[in-house]
Amino acid sequence: MARAARRGASSFGPRWLRQRLAALLPRFPQVALCVAFSGGADSTALLAALAALRDRPLRLRALHVDHRLQPRSAAWSVHCRRVARALGVQLTVRRARITRRRGESLEAAARAARYALLEASLAAGEALLTAHHQDDQLETVLLQLLRGAGVAGLAAMPACAPFGRGMLLRPLLPLPRAALRGWLARQHLDWVEDDSNAQLHLDRNYLRARVLPPLRARWPGAGATVARSARHAGEARALLDALGEADAARAAAGTQLSAQALRRLPPARRRNALRFWITAAGELLPPASRLEEIATRLLAARADAQPCVEWPGVRVQRAGERLSLHRVPARARGTAAAPAADGADFGEVTWRWHERRTCRLPAPFGTLALEADVHGPLDLDALAPRLTLRARRGGERLRPVRGGPRRALKKLLQEARVPPQRRGQLPLVFAGERLIAAADLWLDESVQAHGAHGRRGRLVWHAPA
Repeated sequence: MARAARRGASSFGPRWLRQRLAALLPRFPQVALCVAFSGGADSTALLAALAALRDRPLRLRALHVDHRLQPRSAAWSVHCRRVARALGVQLTVRRARITRRRGESLEAAARAARYALLEASLAAGEALLTAHHQDDQLETVLLQLLRGAGVAGLAAMPACAPFGRGMLLRPLLPLPRAALRGWLARQHLDWVEDDSNAQLHLDRNYLRARVLPPLRARWPGAGATVARSARHAGEARALLDALGEADAARAAAGTQLSAQALRRLPPARRRNALRFWITAAGELLPPASRLEEIATRLLAARADAQPCVEWPGVRVQRAGERLSLHRVPARARGTAAAPAADGADFGEVTWRWHERRTCRLPAPFGTLALEADVHGPLDLDALAPRLTLRARRGGERLRPVRGGPRRALKKLLQEARVPPQRRGQLPLVFAGERLIAAADLWLDESVQAHGAHGRRGRLVWHAPA
């Protein structure tokens, strides 16, 4: 095992990277590449090796995210600019704004902000490359195991995954950290060290400094063998996702799920279908206790109870025999909605969503936002550039299930057990005279995404608090 590790450590370089990218990207080298460049050793090795592939016509650029959490972050940005300029690579610096959700660590919030900026900066069809390597994969699997993760968590980081309008690639996963450091030393390249890596109160740093050295002393090939286990878990996850997709499709009623259909599933498949439904909507999975609560208590409640289960940023609500998924603004958590006056109206509001993605309505109708989302149910290409928003006036109809009948909105609201006061607050979205959406509850089939649509999104209604 030790000899295999040493062979891997000596294999990294431009030639190895070319072969790896050709295996991951069928269109390489025609596809545009963008490196997430932190200035650390790993991303420096990745960017420098790519820059050395100038015998092929690469479209290569780099992105650096300044989290502004460290006193030296501005100096790191300067260093990244200098390195990129020396390598002849265009660099863009983005500055993150970190906002923490309730119960979220600063590190997790910074990671979410970083990936949001990277996703927003990625061009259509472009591949984002990160420098995660075999040691990162080992740390990730062990951390997930210590947190009691399931198959999805133990699958850790895939080598290739859809991301924004392009792809996310981790070409260095087969290589240990030593391979990259050794190559950098031979190229006489320098890098920056993040001072926070020495803070042992952070789980990953503690694992790296105190746990992994004795583990590797006893099992030198731990990185490679654990990475193989992660690949096995990834295959199992793909099979579970396929089963979850099939079960969720059979229980689907538009963007909602049938409680009756879910109750017919065995408990393990029920939880699996719920996981798929939640992640397919682009939301973070709930803690295991919350997922179990959805799969048991929420489904077993009386039909008129309207129970809900909530975790940071998300709520699953049951109304009648339908489960719906809602994003919850931080300010609205734990607060009751103010009742609307009977017959409240705001006339008509024109919404040019290309120009402003958020439409603020008069009280008590809240705010309606259109968010880009690669997993979203809304086909942005089918959406008219000018929409009209108005309140319910009676007689509205739409077709919420593809190929199904047109349904009266009044009937849908009754079946979903939406409280009468809430019905009067719903903003309705029209394209001309056609009703295409009722807040974020139902979409007409004319604007529903399906198949391989490239541009997707979702409507998010921030109800009055």
